[in-house]
Amino acid sequence: MGRFVSLEDRDRVEQEMSWAERNAPATLYSFLTQTRDRFPDRPAISFQLLSGRHDPARTLTWTDLHERVTEAANLFRSLGVGPQDTVSYVLPNCLETAATLLGGAVAGVVNPINPLLEPEQIAGILRDTKSKVVVTLRAFPKTDVAQKVARAVALAPDVETVIEVDLKRYLTGLKALIVPIIRPSNKVTHRARVINFEASVSGQRHDRLTFEDPQRDRVAALFHTGGTTGLPKVAQHKYSGMVYNGWLGGRLLFDETDVLICPLPLFHVFAAYPILMSCIASGAHMVLPTPAGYRGDGVFDNFWKLIERWQVTFLITVPTAISALMQRKVDADVSSLRTAISGSAPLPNELYNRFKAATGVEIAEGYGLTEATCLVSCNPVDGIKKVGSVGLPLPYTKIRILRRADGAYQDCGVDEVGEICVSNPGVFEGQTYTDAEKNRDLFVDGRFLRTGDLGRLDADGYLWITGRAKDLIIRGGHNIDPAEIEEALLSHPAVAFAGAIGQPDIVAGELPCAYVELVAGQTATPEELIAHARQNISERAAVPKYVEILDELPKTAVGKIFKPDLRKRAITRVLDQALADLGCNVAEVIEDKKRGLVARLAGGDKEAVRKKMGEFTVAWDWQAKS
Repeated sequence: MGRFVSLEDRDRVEQEMSWAERNAPATLYSFLTQTRDRFPDRPAISFQLLSGRHDPARTLTWTDLHERVTEAANLFRSLGVGPQDTVSYVLPNCLETAATLLGGAVAGVVNPINPLLEPEQIAGILRDTKSKVVVTLRAFPKTDVAQKVARAVALAPDVETVIEVDLKRYLTGLKALIVPIIRPSNKVTHRARVINFEASVSGQRHDRLTFEDPQRDRVAALFHTGGTTGLPKVAQHKYSGMVYNGWLGGRLLFDETDVLICPLPLFHVFAAYPILMSCIASGAHMVLPTPAGYRGDGVFDNFWKLIERWQVTFLITVPTAISALMQRKVDADVSSLRTAISGSAPLPNELYNRFKAATGVEIAEGYGLTEATCLVSCNPVDGIKKVGSVGLPLPYTKIRILRRADGAYQDCGVDEVGEICVSNPGVFEGQTYTDAEKNRDLFVDGRFLRTGDLGRLDADGYLWITGRAKDLIIRGGHNIDPAEIEEALLSHPAVAFAGAIGQPDIVAGELPCAYVELVAGQTATPEELIAHARQNISERAAVPKYVEILDELPKTAVGKIFKPDLRKRAITRVLDQALADLGCNVAEVIEDKKRGLVARLAGGDKEAVRKKMGEFTVAWDWQAKS
């Protein structure tokens, strides 16, 4: 583990040698084998099905995990999976999920899929990735994953085998006896063969691979982008990008004595790469509390006790989870905790302050994206954390802030806002997406990935994100495509135009809302339109929480809905409501080149206003009423 306190430390790491000269493991299996050889008996990964402090848990050492991954990889090869064939998994968190992620990438190309997606969306990804094998749950109480996957496989003709993980093996006592009685049915209409995970892997060799593992780089993972709506794009990840993400954690943050609690899903790059790969690089211990992580029954209520139980040193989190945790008293000894690492969405100042006051621990925000195999920047854990910033570019990562003028890209100056463009070992230059058409105009100078995010670099080299060129709504870290909301509303016969945006929210960061213009002579109420949207949007998280009917939506000269005006309107409405009891209101919302949209607030007590606004991520200025 090395020192990462400042930009000078980052530069010092780079100056030691180039990334190519570091002679990093060429394959994921070699990466894992090195760790097994260094720390054979140390804990690698732990999982508990239930959230209680004393509930049963299972732990794999690095030797155990290596054997499990070897078995899984051998199983996939025996099912006809070659280096270019896809193994998909639609699983919540458990030990089998980690083994499938790693084993799938060793045998072929692994494709994690969000279990919250609808069957049609899962099927679309299975078809797009030409998946040959799917690993999922056996039907189990309180989850419909097995049923959704069965329907999806029926729509994905390339799938030959479905492998089922039975969570019953994590139960003990009476619960283990009851599950077979109350296990829900799962009507299967597809033609793929169905086999049991545990029975199938246990019949494989665990001491060595039954196939060659050529020591060269290749595509080994396909991760779908975005959240829970629309058919997402599929990004390609190479061994080198996975190992790079792990190397960063092992070099800058963790060692074999660290314990990382990760209630984030292993279908997402944050958990899969900066966390799991960093544990492989460092030998640190990863703890998965319940299949649903933060959404699991009792996880928030028991969370501080879980930190004490596992002697956690690093908390892996997102702002919505921090907000929920701050509603629970710190009722356990959390002195083992060194820091919290937060990503996926901006962190409000007030939330940062409350967490630090309650735990004595600071939060380091970072930034990454699926298209770059994740990590781009992070606030130094032991250095200056600029709250609201996503920190310093990590070693071997180059960030350019660019603006387009006269058909060419120009670099922006200090604190000047432009599109964030990234080059690092996790960027697959020219081939980020499986769909070649989606790679068009995605790179500047052939190597800098256009992220679609707007931001700036300050004088100290810290990166600040100020907006999204992609126009996505980010609700609690989930990307929601506004187009799906707009299409649902436009299917109502009374709606002529619809514009969906994210409105500020204390808990989720943003919630989807929409503004509509009605067809001349037609009538509809906001309640009617929300009900219509609910019926026509597949994912509950994307249903707008607020709909307002305007006489006319703001539009550009070419008739395109002008969303900045809608955002100003939403910011004004939400903040006026939040600040009303403080005698404060929004005088205006302006566009600032450095800070994005800024709310100018008038009246009230400045300290009270500052505290309330600390709960939001909206930029603001305050002025006393004259």
